[in-house]
This record gives sequence, C-alpha cells and structure tokens, in this order.
Amino acid sequence: MPFSQGSRSSLSFVTEATFGTTPAGNFTNLPFTTHSLNLTKDRVAGNDIQADRMPRVDRHGNRQVAGDIVVDLRDGVYDAFLESALLSTWAGASTNVLKVGVTPKFFSIEDYAADIDQARLFTGMTVSTMGISLAPNQMVTTTFGMVGKDMTVSATQKTQTAAANNAPFDAYSGDIAIGNVASSSAVAIVTGIDFTLNNSFAPTFVIGDDSAPSLEYGRAEIEGTITAYFEDTALINRFLNETETELEVSVNDPTGTNAYTFLFPRIKINSADVPVDGPTSRIINLSFVALYDSTELSNLVITRPA
Repeated sequence: MPFSQGSRSSLSFVTEATFGTTPAGNFTNLPFTTHSLNLTKDRVAGNDIQADRMPRVDRHGNRQVAGDIVVDLRDGVYDAFLESALLSTWAGASTNVLKVGVTPKFFSIEDYAADIDQARLFTGMTVSTMGISLAPNQMVTTTFGMVGKDMTVSATQKTQTAAANNAPFDAYSGDIAIGNVASSSAVAIVTGIDFTLNNSFAPTFVIGDDSAPSLEYGRAEIEGTITAYFEDTALINRFLNETETELEVSVNDPTGTNAYTFLFPRIKINSADVPVDGPTSRIINLSFVALYDSTELSNLVITRPA
C-alpha cells in the first residue's frame, strides 16, 4: 500500500461567486513550496460528574479551516491571491494597480494527492495574512495565511488549467528606495526586508450550523522590518526624528520585464537597533508600520506590469 508523497501533491483553486460554494468550471493549478491547510474542529465535552470519575461525552463542535500556502512569487500566477489579501481588485492604469479595499474575495482550493487519488476540497477560503520576504540568495518568498469555512474529501480530482509558466522573482532583480521615491535612488545597503499584511479574518459561528455562514475581518494592518548595513545615520535619524517617509520595493524575474512594485506611501520607523554581533559588519534593524496616505488613499499600492 503506497503512502502519499509530497512530490505527488498539487494545489488548485477557483474563485467563488458565493461564499463557501464551489462553482462549476475548471480549477487553476497553483504552484507552491509548502502548505499547511487543514480542517480543525472544536471539542464539546460533557460536564456530568460520575462517581467513577470518568467522562462519558465528547463531541465535535465548530468546524473551521486555516493554514499557510508558501510560494515563490511570480508574474501573474498569484494576482487573485493578492486581490484577496488587499480586499480589492486590480484597477488604475490598464487595471494594473491594486490598493487596499473592503471587498473580500473567496476561493475553493483543492489539495490533491495523486499517488493515492485523494482530494481535500477547502471552501470559503480567503487570505487573512500575507507575508513577503526579500533577502540575498533566495527567491521572493510569499506566505498566504488562509482562513476558510469547511473541508470535504473525495477521490475525484477537479479538472485543472495549467498555471502560467513564469519564472519566480528573486532578490537580485529589483530595487528598494526610501524617502521621496520619485527622486531618490535605490538604496544599496539593504540586506533584507520583510512585511506582513494582516486582515484578521475569523469565522462567525451561529446556532444551528457547525460551520460559519460568513467570515468577519478587521483593519488592514501592515508592519515590517528592514535590515541594512550601518553606513551612516540617515536611517537612524528617520527613527529619532519620527520622520514619516515613503518606501518602495520592486521585484522582478530574470527577464527584467515583469516588475511588481510594492509602494508604502507613508511609513513610520519605530525602532533602529544597531547591535555589535561580532567582528564583521554591523547591521541596523529597523521596524516600520505602514499608514493610510491621503494621496494614494491606501497604505499599500501594488503595481504589476502592463
């Protein structure tokens, strides 16, 4: 009897028109590195006291699904998930600009184990958190933290459409600018940048149903960290003087024609630590929060290639 192998697994998705209802039609293959999608159930235990001290009742309660999908970000492949993360749709010039909005986007996602012909179908899935990490000598790692409604199991795989065969973004094919990004040059001393968008999605349970009829959500809170070589006090002074500033990060693939730009039009740096960790180069560790900007009407603006 074979055991399912990770190398024989696949993810695919389709956008739902109605929360928690899988529409007809093909799914789209979703390239991924790892995932941890699972169904969990709360437990409801009986409270009776018996002279022999042993419990009699233990039942399953509310159902919910959650987990991370980790991917190497690339052009076009994850645009629907970026929309879900920002609760918005691509708009602006030639529909290539994405800003934070208020309209959730939900998916049905299938986890298929080809070697044992078993499929788990997750419904009502949305991006609750999105984390992006840039560092030397690695692809642009993106983690979509998913929250959803329910899961079913079957032995029938959904018909899939292949994903676009685009190369992943890497840390060499892009730029970082801090300050007035329209006039500033790229910062050449940054060694890493990580940021996370948190929507705080959560199920809303009601009497009479063990799965949530909807998901609630909170603010679009964006925080991140920047690490850079200690060359001068320019970055430290932005922390000391509580100077609000712009931050723009662009990533690209080896073609050089598929740049995605992440613009934070108004950030505040909230720490600037400069430890000595040994005899080698000193590193500044900066933390920041992205705030609403009255010009861009967003705290994050993503631009994709035309």
